[in-house]
Order: sequence, then C-alpha cells, then structure tokens
Amino acid sequence: MTAALLHPLLADKCPAMSDAAPPSDEALVDATLGGDDAAFAELVRRHKRRVFGAAARFARNDHQLDDIAQEVFIRAFKNLQNFRRDAPFEHWLARVTVSACYDFLRKERKHRETAPLDAIDFDLSDSSVERAIAASRAREVLAWAMQHLKADEQLILTLCEIEERPVREVAELTGWSESNVKVRAFRARHALRRIFEDHAHES
Repeated sequence: MTAALLHPLLADKCPAMSDAAPPSDEALVDATLGGDDAAFAELVRRHKRRVFGAAARFARNDHQLDDIAQEVFIRAFKNLQNFRRDAPFEHWLARVTVSACYDFLRKERKHRETAPLDAIDFDLSDSSVERAIAASRAREVLAWAMQHLKADEQLILTLCEIEERPVREVAELTGWSESNVKVRAFRARHALRRIFEDHAHES
C-alpha cells in the first residue's frame, strides 16, 4: 500500500466494515495479509485517533502530524507479518508509532533551524524540570527547550514526564531495557535543566 493510497484512509471518511459482529484486530490483520485492503482500512479507522494523539506530542504543525501518522501506518502495513500476537495489536502499533516518532525527531534535528527564545517572560529561580513540565505558564518555554534536545532525549522526556508512562511501559514501547530507560531519562532531565540554566545566564 503506497502513501498515495494510504492518505485517504487517514481522513474522517474512512471505509468501515459493516459486519454485525465487528471482527477482531487480529482477524483484520489476517485478512490484510491475505490481500484485503478494506481490512487494513478498518484497522486505520479504529486506531488513527490514538496514533494521531501520540504523534501530536512531537509534530509542530498539521503537516508534520499527517506525515508522521502516514509513516506509522505505512510501516504497520509493510511489517504486519512481524505482529506476533503475544500482545494486543494496539500495543504493537504503539511501538511502531514510537519508532516512527523517534525517527522523525532524529531527521528533524538534522535540518531544523535553531529558533531564539524571544519575548517570553519566565522565572528560572527554580529550574526544576518537574516544575517546568507541570506549570502551564512554562509550556512555551518547554516546547522551545525540547527542540534543543537530542531525539532520544525528547522521546524519553515525552514518554516518561509529559505522558507520565511507567518505566516498564516505556521500555516496551522503545525496545530499551528498563535500566536504560531510567538512565536516559536521568540524563535527559539534566540536559533540559542545562538548557534552562544556560539561557538564564545569557539573559
């Protein structure tokens, strides 16, 4: 399934299967592997809201959001044979989504222009990362600072701090060990704190 064929499936008017008893995700996967594109369209319809919601944490505009979501479902379609059924399909798709978001962040960092932090009034007397994330007044500052982090740092802070996912779940989504998740999160918090503190010294 090419991107051109997939794009209409991400619109609101996706084709939906009309069986009296809706088939399971696993049944739809089997049908898709058997050549039934309508079955995959139903999978997209069922899960696109969750995919868009996850991708929205990383995209800066609607165009990027569409690109990430499209990439997620293209990867899912191409790799359906790797769905081992040892967990629900939505969990497998969540891992695909995180992988696509991570790759997007790495690609974006390579060509992103560094934007200055202008006309934002905030108090850095307490540079706690936890407070910066929790305070609504710091959202714009946080978004700016996150763009200055490495891709893996952005990913781990989004999953662990902003979405408040447990370490075990983050490990499952990223493929990193739980100890690796903890180490990455610790380093990312310090990297974010340094960005705040460096800007405070420059101001």
